[in-house]
Amino acid sequence: MSVQIAMIGFGEAATAFVSGWARPDGVRISAFDVKSETDAQAGAMAARQDALRVLGAADIARALAGADLVFCLVTADRAADAAEAAAASGALKAGALWCDGNSCAPDTKRQAARAIEGAGAHYIDMAIMAPVHPQKHLVPIKLAAPKADLAAEALRALGMRPEVVGETVGEASAVKMLRSVMIKGLEALMAECFLAARRAGVEEQVIASLEASDPDIAWRKRGAYNLERMMVHGARRAAEMREVAKTVEGLGLYPGLSRATAQWQDIVAATHADPGEDALITRLDRLLKLL
Repeated sequence: MSVQIAMIGFGEAATAFVSGWARPDGVRISAFDVKSETDAQAGAMAARQDALRVLGAADIARALAGADLVFCLVTADRAADAAEAAAASGALKAGALWCDGNSCAPDTKRQAARAIEGAGAHYIDMAIMAPVHPQKHLVPIKLAAPKADLAAEALRALGMRPEVVGETVGEASAVKMLRSVMIKGLEALMAECFLAARRAGVEEQVIASLEASDPDIAWRKRGAYNLERMMVHGARRAAEMREVAKTVEGLGLYPGLSRATAQWQDIVAATHADPGEDALITRLDRLLKLL
């Protein structure tokens, strides 16, 4: 196997993939991340890339040079910009596969696709359907695009487990976005419910009532986990939920809950709270001191 891979964005998802991939001889990986442009983060980024045998690039054009397979793993609000920058760089290889794994609305993905296809490469709508840890490259992935089968073959060669769900860009992202209405919405509901209950001094009664009403949910454990997700990844999740709101609105429906979820994700992220001990009450108290 001889293939050049480019990673555009080298954060949690990219490092999880690279650290889990089968790396046959001939697989070369380059990466560009805007964090490399800031003195405060450049050193840590370079060290992480070196540890994973990834060649750090000074700009997007150098990362893309000669790449057959590209993973765009930035943030939801930068996905279209990244695609347009790649197209404008003139470095995209004709026929390269651009796998956009960002959590974006179908319309945003179609905007990115126009840029990539216009530069002669193939755009792949890639939806990452669960946290990348602990599964790393084995995380469930859905693909949709005219060349989705070709992309699936390339990903399987790296040991990944993609599922092709359609030939139209936007089909995979629609599944991801609409699932997030529920997943991230539950996070926001739990945050609002449990923070208010703790401040009112009635958290034990509220939790007991929830456990009695729906004993299939481990409310304390799930609440602690959801708070950790919001504390660590809230800013990124807020950006995703704004894309979810665009998705719902684009379908002619009111996206009020998705917008409110984005606001709660932003509120929790802005505290910069350390999740600390894996316990619901401990995390609630940490957040309440900062809110």
